[in-house]
Amino acid sequence: MSSKPAAASVPAWAGAVQAVSRAFGVFSALLIVVAIGVICQMVFVRAVLGQSAIWQTEFSIFATVAATFLGAPYILLTRGHVAVDVLPLMVGHETRRWLFVIGYAAALVFCALFLWAAIPWWYETWASNQTTSSIWRARLWIPYLAVPVGLALLCLQLAVELVLVLERQANPFNLRPDEGL
Repeated sequence: MSSKPAAASVPAWAGAVQAVSRAFGVFSALLIVVAIGVICQMVFVRAVLGQSAIWQTEFSIFATVAATFLGAPYILLTRGHVAVDVLPLMVGHETRRWLFVIGYAAALVFCALFLWAAIPWWYETWASNQTTSSIWRARLWIPYLAVPVGLALLCLQLAVELVLVLERQANPFNLRPDEGL
């Protein structure tokens, strides 16, 4: 059973945002796999070779945080996030639609404000060439860039979801009009 109305076609701009969200989802998964590999390498270097770890802990933390922000739009796209859908199941389709619009509009405003605050935060690290205090001296603008990029794409994905529901090209909460308690 499809979550979209039968005759709906996604506009090209929405399809492009969804494709970018999927690509970032794959990239985020790869970041997690690489972080796991780096942690395994760190354990080997420390336990077997008896050497110190210089960059592995910071890299793993940065990669995991980047995967979180960059993968968020994919999670939204695939509805992989935790959702409590008792209320949408109890109300009619039109009320469900407005619950969706209000909830996603609030999320979009929050993410937009977070993005607005993240851009100067990232820019400051880039302009001042800040680095970590460790011996690795990683340039902080590189991992910090994941925050505004991920939030910008999350805002776009939220906008796509809102527009598709408002234009009746997708069902709110992926629930068909006849679904309910």
